[in-house]
Amino acid sequence: MNIIEIDKQYIAGTYARFPLQLVEGKGSIVKDETGKEYIDLGTGIAVNGFGVADDEWKQAVIAQLDKIQHTSNLYYSEPCALLAQELCLRTGMKKVFFSNSGAEANECAIKAARHYGQTKKGKDCYTIITLKNSFHGRTITTLSATGQEVFHEYFTPMTEGFVFADANDIDSVKNLVKTHKCCAVMIELVQGEGGVTALNKEYVAELEKLVKEEDILLVVDEVQTGNGRTGDLYAYMDYGITPDVVTTAKGLGGGLPIGATMLGERVENLFTAGMNGSTFGGNPVACAGALSILKRIDDHLLKEVREKSAYIFTELMGAKGVKSVSGKGLMIGVECEKDAGEVIAKCRERGVLVIKAKHKVRLLPALNIPMEQLKKAIKTLKEVIAE
Repeated sequence: MNIIEIDKQYIAGTYARFPLQLVEGKGSIVKDETGKEYIDLGTGIAVNGFGVADDEWKQAVIAQLDKIQHTSNLYYSEPCALLAQELCLRTGMKKVFFSNSGAEANECAIKAARHYGQTKKGKDCYTIITLKNSFHGRTITTLSATGQEVFHEYFTPMTEGFVFADANDIDSVKNLVKTHKCCAVMIELVQGEGGVTALNKEYVAELEKLVKEEDILLVVDEVQTGNGRTGDLYAYMDYGITPDVVTTAKGLGGGLPIGATMLGERVENLFTAGMNGSTFGGNPVACAGALSILKRIDDHLLKEVREKSAYIFTELMGAKGVKSVSGKGLMIGVECEKDAGEVIAKCRERGVLVIKAKHKVRLLPALNIPMEQLKKAIKTLKEVIAE
């Protein structure tokens, strides 16, 4: 039996995998078991921000492995503390809770919002407004927070206390605030799984004003948008807002599992000992790798991200077979005249890996992808779309 056959026999059938086994790579080039090379524009769904087998990240991880691989949160750990410090200094947030994934980071944010609501306004103040077409994770509660019915059909009853507003419609939010006892509004500034659609800046500014007036929290889910992906360290920075809670994961770890929930001034002291926890949260190896990643996301790199983004938009907008291009930074959705699945398959045959978001082709290249490789990949993509 080959690896694909073994996988199909022994792994739960929760993934519709592409017929491709990746075995190694360097930077934005990955190889399958036959040695065929591909330019990777998916990066493990926005995880490998510096590509595959990044030397600096690898050395940080190895150095920590040679010291201690796990401590538990009964003890202090240097990588955990230094990563939290770096996140707070770079964002202005006050405290960090570490976990293992974006879903767990969002669970923590939901806990923070509900505790804030009941502390300020009573036990029945627990409803959280999220947006239609949002995606916040795969646990029961983060699925419940996800504003897409397709994710709610298999695991009912869902966790109560979530209502859904129309994106870019402030009146929709205001109506829900009037009719429910709300503790928070939770948004993605670019809805990734919802089709790579960015929120309007005017709408987000109105939203920030509304939550302050109503004394409810603004939670920004930066699981996919964060860590340089959109051309800023975190997407909210380009919107000129100050969230109360920011969650992130994916690109922070560079390939190892990590989630972070950053708590602003209004909620920095909300959690006390025993109120939340995670066995592997703040793991020294994951944090050492993440610290290496975060320290290299500087102004120079972010400028490169924005330049590469502009190149992709310029190349694809108005190109033959392209209906629209959406997103921000190196988080881009391409709506094609032909089926996205067909485009993805043909690109793979020609050595370019792209992925999907609803009916769109999704591009999530490494932040530091060499321009030569990016141009070659986009040229291939354009040819496939135009055929």
